[in-house]
Amino acid sequence: MKILVVGAGAWGTAMAASASSRDSSGRDVTLWARNARLVQTLRTERINSRYLPGITLPASLRFAGGPDALEAAVKGQDLVVLASPIAGVRELLGQLQDVGMPVVWLCKGFEAPLSGAGERPAGLLVHEIRAQVAPGLRSGALSGPSFAREVALGQPTALVAASEHADVRQAMVRAFHGPTLRIYENDDLVGVEVGGAVKNVLAIATGFCDGLKLGLNARAALVTRGLAEITRLGVALGARADTFTGLSGMGDLVLTATGDLSRNRQVGLLLAQGQTLVQAVSSLGHVAEGVYCARTVVQRAHALGVEMPISEAVVSLLDGQLKPNQAVAALMGRGPAAEQ
Repeated sequence: MKILVVGAGAWGTAMAASASSRDSSGRDVTLWARNARLVQTLRTERINSRYLPGITLPASLRFAGGPDALEAAVKGQDLVVLASPIAGVRELLGQLQDVGMPVVWLCKGFEAPLSGAGERPAGLLVHEIRAQVAPGLRSGALSGPSFAREVALGQPTALVAASEHADVRQAMVRAFHGPTLRIYENDDLVGVEVGGAVKNVLAIATGFCDGLKLGLNARAALVTRGLAEITRLGVALGARADTFTGLSGMGDLVLTATGDLSRNRQVGLLLAQGQTLVQAVSSLGHVAEGVYCARTVVQRAHALGVEMPISEAVVSLLDGQLKPNQAVAALMGRGPAAEQ
């Protein structure tokens, strides 16, 4: 099976390495990067020192790249995997709209909306972007609780292959299932995408809670009520409620909200320490998708009549409209209600 992974950040590099590990016979994996200099460094050093320092990439992993080389790299592949940040997905899907093989993505989040009215007044999930720019493309998402470094190190991980097309789900399983990476199938693409996107926002809230030393009771409450928010929004967008009790819902939320490798959690911790949002994001050195999609999550929830008080508090904190003690007071001061 020939697999092309587009994007040599931490996640793309980790998944390419996993697919081409010594236990993955029958797979021919190429990692594509836009930066030709990076491609040459990967070929000679076999280490992605910026994103996965200290991890040697498999000898069987191939590299390709350069701004004009994607069309050539796609030819003859059985599966194309997009590992770019969500900001780059629209352009890539447009470039790949006429390819014959399945195209799947690894990114989680909502696309930033255009300012003012227009063809995309609200931020979109990736399957919604695909419907706009590549409606005929057979596609899906690979998501779930995972840190890139642990995948690259071959530590046990379970993910979800989501698509409305059975052959696309099966292609993801063939490409990545192995001794250290277990892939489950799910046809609820909407639910899997919503879980992967919104948990980033709630991880900021949980990091903030831990940074303020509010206690384990508060953390448990945030994670549990955060899952309720994810489920409400997902169902309103057409997902199945049971998807959110699985890997791409509860699993991804728990990992991202409590794991110290989580960039979104780190943003919350740094804000609680008194850093500004600019300082917190700059210190990470990598993208924290929750910062960029929190406002979109709340906007789409409002449009659907869905209550998401924790997500709303995160937006107010990120925008500087609420101070830490005010955010806590606002959440705790809500009136009593039935659990649902």
